[in-house]
Amino acid sequence: MVARYTISMQIFDNVLLSDFSTMRLGGPAAHLCEVHTIFELQEAMAWATARKLDMIVIGGGSNIVWQDSGFPGLVVVNHIEGYDVFEEDDTTVYVTVGAGENWDSVVERTVEAGLTGIEALSLIPGTTGATPVQNVGAYGQEVSQTISVVQALDRSNGLMVTLPAGDLGFSYRSSIFKTGPQRGRYIITSVTFRLTRGNPSAPYYGALQSYFTEHGLTDITPAVMRDAVIAIRSSKLPDPAQVANNGSFFANPIVPLGVLTQIQADFTDGPVPNWPVDNGHTKIPAAWLLEHAGFKDFHDPETGMGTWPAQPLVLVNESAQSTAQLLTFKAKVVDAVRNKFGVTLEQEPELLP
Repeated sequence: MVARYTISMQIFDNVLLSDFSTMRLGGPAAHLCEVHTIFELQEAMAWATARKLDMIVIGGGSNIVWQDSGFPGLVVVNHIEGYDVFEEDDTTVYVTVGAGENWDSVVERTVEAGLTGIEALSLIPGTTGATPVQNVGAYGQEVSQTISVVQALDRSNGLMVTLPAGDLGFSYRSSIFKTGPQRGRYIITSVTFRLTRGNPSAPYYGALQSYFTEHGLTDITPAVMRDAVIAIRSSKLPDPAQVANNGSFFANPIVPLGVLTQIQADFTDGPVPNWPVDNGHTKIPAAWLLEHAGFKDFHDPETGMGTWPAQPLVLVNESAQSTAQLLTFKAKVVDAVRNKFGVTLEQEPELLP
């Protein structure tokens, strides 16, 4: 990897993108740079525009998979930092975080300050700027519940904009940054969260309540909840620094109640776990579907892919050398679940470009 151009930052040629995804697959980028300020980001965009190159901005690579063909334009790695606190009153605290800040470190800092709102999102890999994109959620919390505004660079005119949460189209694992006509328009530079001093409120997510009961915990502070989430996640999920994976590879499907009724009729070994969404739909755990389709602790020698022993929702790269192998394995899983349950799983990590 040799730097061919220097502006405020170095721009490198022919960079393997497998180093910029925690699945560790993908072809080369024609050009790549790292930015640490909004000015550098604007300069990188101007550099790509002047050369009529496409540009993609990424964070930690924990929720993306690169095509084997790579990317013919400029890949920008967002390292914009920042952590600013504004105390509105004795209860409400706004925290503005740079998009390049490590997400779990941000959660840790808010918990240490006695703030509640994002502690259940502990140990989720990646950067803060990635969290609004797919409305990151876990254990009963979603970032959309606390995001106040998102600051971003508007690629349509090169200007900085402030986007209120109400304009971000948040839904289950989605936002305007991920789907719809605004996809690709904005580059997130910082996110402002509205957090609260005090303790999280009951009722708690089922797995957390079970943990609290098992360990005799009754005074549930943000720190207690964070510790519980870390313990639960660590027991189920691999560290992407040690095992190549993108975390949960499929979203929990939301299905009509009639589909649940049919699955329950076909599956007689016990109740099918689900969480009602509205009067006509419910959410079924994708992990349950995978396990009962035969993918618990599954290893596929044909593709070099497998599922994590403690959590089949996590696809792991055991020996795969190409994204094509990953997508072949994904297709096997999706087809098997669809054939058995009539439910089509949706991939969570974004396939780029």
